[in-house]
Parts: sequence; C-alpha cells; structure tokens
Amino acid sequence: MKNKCLNPFISISIILTLSIIYGKSGAQLTSIKSVSQYEKSVPKNKRLVLLSQYIPNLKENISYSTTHNFTKQVLYHDFQPFATIEMAEALQKANQALNESGFGILLFDAYRPYHITQLMWKIVPDDRYAANPAHGSDHNRGTAVDISLYDLKTGKELAMPTEFDNFTEKAHRSYMQLSATQIKNRKILEDAMIAVGLKPLSTEWWHFSLSNSKIYPLLDLDYTELK
Repeated sequence: MKNKCLNPFISISIILTLSIIYGKSGAQLTSIKSVSQYEKSVPKNKRLVLLSQYIPNLKENISYSTTHNFTKQVLYHDFQPFATIEMAEALQKANQALNESGFGILLFDAYRPYHITQLMWKIVPDDRYAANPAHGSDHNRGTAVDISLYDLKTGKELAMPTEFDNFTEKAHRSYMQLSATQIKNRKILEDAMIAVGLKPLSTEWWHFSLSNSKIYPLLDLDYTELK
C-alpha cells in the first residue's frame, strides 16, 4: 500500500515550526538574559547561590577557565560556582556524609550560561557528551554539576575511570575494564549523589543533576552579572 501524501498545509506548518525552533544556524530557545528579568521571573527559592557558601571545603578544577579543555578555548571568564538552592542543599548533605568518610567534593563545572552551551555544540555536536542547544542543558539551569572526589587529608584527587570530559566509552558508568580502586571510587561518588536524590548520567561518571531540572528556566547570565 502506498503512503498517502501529507496535507500540504500541515507540511508547511511543520516546516515553519521547525524553522522557528532550529533557525538557520542551530537551535534557539528562550533564555533569561538580564538580571532584571531574572529577578522578576525567578522566585527566590529557585535562584542560584554560590556552592562555596554551602560547601566550605569545596575544591575547584575549572578547565573551561583555561585552554586545557576539549574546545582549546577559554570559555569561562570570572567563573563562580553557582547552582540552584535545591542543588546546593543536596550537595551540602552529600558533602557532610562524604567528609565523615574522609572525602571532599572536587568541582569541574556547575552553572553554565546558555551561549556557552551553543559554542560547545558547534565544536562537539554529539548529545552523548555535549548538550544540544535545541533542548538546553541542565547546566544552563543551575541544576547539574560535574564533580569528583578528593582525599581530605592529602588534598589529592581520587583515582577515577578517566579525566574530566573524556569522550570515550571508558567514561561510561557501565564500563568495568578498570582497576578495583577506580571502580570503588566511582561507586563512592555515585552512591553519595544518589543518596541525596541526584540523577547520574550514563555516559559521564562525573555528571549529576536534579531529577526535576526542567521546572527551572534556562539562564544566559554571565558570572559577573550574578555576582
């Protein structure tokens, strides 16, 4: 049986809708671009806070503030570790439990302005590793973090399956061809995050997000504006 042709008016409607969503040079979503708009539209209990205020012993290794990242460009200027209050409180609980076992949280990334997500997608257009701007990233909402662990006594990062932003199967949570220490440390991190309600990403051992991320708006505010 031959397929029937689509109603031409429906076809035109679909094309117009897609052109609005994707445009000529990639996807465009509505994002909050000014502090005044942010303060008017985002309730106080949904706003961003500094993770360092909730996690006193938080360590940072922000490769996007340097050229030592997969883009070979400095993406972040004046980075500050912002996340939503809900994320900050979850990490605070996780950090307290981890501290009791001698571990601290090492931060690779937190809130990310939307225009940075667009730039990353141009360089690595693969949604296993970079967020598609057509949907936005949980990082753009302040509801995702990229983290590892460090030893509180020595200050050294724990051995994990890969370095941050490793775009290979070895970074997947299901990958098991690793040392016993790497598997153990990955599990300590994952268990601590799941215990406070955070959701892991299957392709990145370092990535965790809120399960209700989509209720938060996309933000395109620079760190200096938020400060």
